[in-house]
Amino acid sequence: MSNLFSLSGRRALITGSSQGIGFALAKGLIEAGAEVVLNGRSQDKLDAAAAELGGVRTLAFDATDHDSVRAAVDGFEAEIGAIDILVNNAGMQHRAPLEDFPADAFEQLLRTNVSSVFNVGQAVARHMIGRGAGKIINIASVQTALARPGIAPYTATKGAVGNLTKGMATDWARHGLQCNAIAPGYFDTPLNAALVADPEFSSWLEKRTPAGRWGNVEELVGACIFLSSAASSFVNGHTLYVDGGITASL
Repeated sequence: MSNLFSLSGRRALITGSSQGIGFALAKGLIEAGAEVVLNGRSQDKLDAAAAELGGVRTLAFDATDHDSVRAAVDGFEAEIGAIDILVNNAGMQHRAPLEDFPADAFEQLLRTNVSSVFNVGQAVARHMIGRGAGKIINIASVQTALARPGIAPYTATKGAVGNLTKGMATDWARHGLQCNAIAPGYFDTPLNAALVADPEFSSWLEKRTPAGRWGNVEELVGACIFLSSAASSFVNGHTLYVDGGITASL
């Protein structure tokens, strides 16, 4: 049974992994036996994160730049070897009332949260298809299913991630790929720092969530290992909510 979840001999690329959820997932996949490649735009941040994890590989590129992504992934595959697992984690948030939401911020959200998933997913999948195997895990959100005031554009982008995940599975399952998403609820991360620091919001969240608390990023690791491993060999196009029950209740 342990072999079903083992990632020994597998290599995983995780975008946006110098901090937060991406870093926690990197640590968890390493503990499950995978070789992890950290990605981000800042080489200094990547180097610091890599040192903390014991000197793992890094691959710096801007996930919103299609040509740069393609060059980086193709170069890595040619020089180092196969990327067996891709975790599309890069993302951002911008909060403002919808009637006042800046157009440039909306475009940046689209590029960072949606275009990056397409760019890196396509670049990596081209190699996976040739090998007849691969795992792609997109980080969606509780906002893939729900909305909240002040983040309508973010909600739109995460809804798109959920549907793009279904599209990836529909196109690529026949080539041996499993493409799924993890949808975190409210987790204590740098992206949510302002909300964590807001006593009124934290009180509301604890009452709204059946589990009665914020999530810890380490609680996402099990879902990622499952979707990265042989245990999920017939799971495709699925969004797995890890949210303390918030999407299950009114």
